This record gives sequence, structure tokens and C-alpha cells, in this order.
Amino acid sequence: MIGHEVTTQTSTRKRFRVQDFARSKAEGRKLTMLTAYDGLTAKIFDEAGVDILLVGDSVADNLLGYENTLPVTLDEMVVAARSVCRATKYAMVVADLPFGSYEASPQAAFDSAARMMKQSGAQAVKIEGGDRIAAHVRLLTQSGIPVVGHLGLTPQSEHMLGGKRVQARDDAAAEQLAQDALALQEAGACAVVLEMVPEHVAARVTEILTIPTIGIGAGTEVDGQVLVWTDMAGMTSWSPRFAKQFGQVGQALSDATHAYIDEVRSGTFPAPEHTFTT
Repeated sequence: MIGHEVTTQTSTRKRFRVQDFARSKAEGRKLTMLTAYDGLTAKIFDEAGVDILLVGDSVADNLLGYENTLPVTLDEMVVAARSVCRATKYAMVVADLPFGSYEASPQAAFDSAARMMKQSGAQAVKIEGGDRIAAHVRLLTQSGIPVVGHLGLTPQSEHMLGGKRVQARDDAAAEQLAQDALALQEAGACAVVLEMVPEHVAARVTEILTIPTIGIGAGTEVDGQVLVWTDMAGMTSWSPRFAKQFGQVGQALSDATHAYIDEVRSGTFPAPEHTFTT
């Protein structure tokens, strides 16, 4: 299996590395990616066997209380990525470069990416855009910084896109998406995230690329899937249409909190077994 070996008693994993992207596509093995923003959850996901942990700028509206991803800073992203890296042994850690930290020029992208890699320990960065940032991607990859691209719904451009809407819905837009994906591949990207695009469009892009596609709201005909972990685990009462809640962690946490409050107020916690005596 990609990125690890299996013994008869226990699984002995190896770190998922950039070469495993191409190998997984060639072998037809689906990639698994989840967001992670802190060491506590990163350790759980890593030990469960997720291939890639994405320190997404979605930390902004999922953890930090911002309205969307735009306000999060590179400083905040570095702190989040550092905590994830400290807790991760096997998964590749990919960190988003936030809005405003890379768009201006290839040099700006390099400066931000180099800082992210040096200060957090992330093994790759993710940036949004296609042909318009191909020069940025080329400089990063030629400088030894692996890059994951991001096309389709690019949240950092949501105001230009008119909100969180499905992208590449007509033939011209679908063709542009394909050309953008090819431009990223030519520039050296190791994978491309496709967000909220029609399944047949994602399937075509997946077919024409030699690097893997990782879908989020892009159907099944991609090389892997990514979800925001709070959506995946049922941490909120609402999740996007494309997301599935694989657990009800939010409800379990609420139930535990209610039980704690009840026992403290009733005097049943702490019980004798939780109390020190001389």
C-alpha cells in the first residue's frame, strides 16, 4: 500500500511523501485527506491512517470565529500548521497559504511558502488558482517546495465568484478548468484539489492529468477525497450538501458537557475515587 508496509501483527507505516501522489494514481489507490488545525485532532487522524492532513485556511471560519477564510493571517496559519506537524508521524502535512500572502508575485509566494515550511514543518503548501499562478507554482517547485493546487470553487475568491456556487457548469468554463489544471501540472504541482465542480468535469480533468485530483464536492471519479473534519465528524448541525457526517462528535461532546454540569451541580462529581486523601 502507498506510504506504508504491513506486517502480520501490526501496521508499520511510513511517512506519506510527495512521490506517493503519483504512485497512488498509477496504482488506482484512492487518497484520503482531512483538514486538521491542532495537535489533538491531528494525532487522532494520523493514527487512524489518513494519507494527508490539510491545514486549511478553513481554520478561519471553523475554529477562529471569522465569517469566511479571508481574514486569517499567515501568522495564524503557521501556528496551526506547527501544532499539526508536531502531532503527526505518518501523514503528509499540507498547509494553505492564506489570502494576500502569495498572489502578488512568484517572489511573494516563495517568501510565504518558505516561511511556512521553515517555521511550521509542513511538507507542502496549497494555493488557489490556475494559469494565472503557474509562474508562482513553478518557482516554488523549482525551489524544492511541493505544491498542491486548488481549482473550482476557490474560497479566497468567493466575492469574485458570487459566493459558494458550483463552478465550471458550462462548456467554456469546464474547458478553462481543464487548461488551468494542465498549467498547474506543467508548473510542477503534485496534486490538484477540485472543489464543487460537476462530476463529469472532474472526471475529465482526472483523466487528462498524470497527477492526482482530490475532490470535495466533485463526485467519485477523482483520485481521492478531502473533507473539512468538522463536517466529516458531525461537529455542527449543518454541513454542505457534498459532505457526509461519518459520526456525531458534536452531539457526543454536548452530551458529555451536560453530564458534567449535572454531576457537578448535584454533588456526585467528584466521587470518592476521584478524590485524594492523606
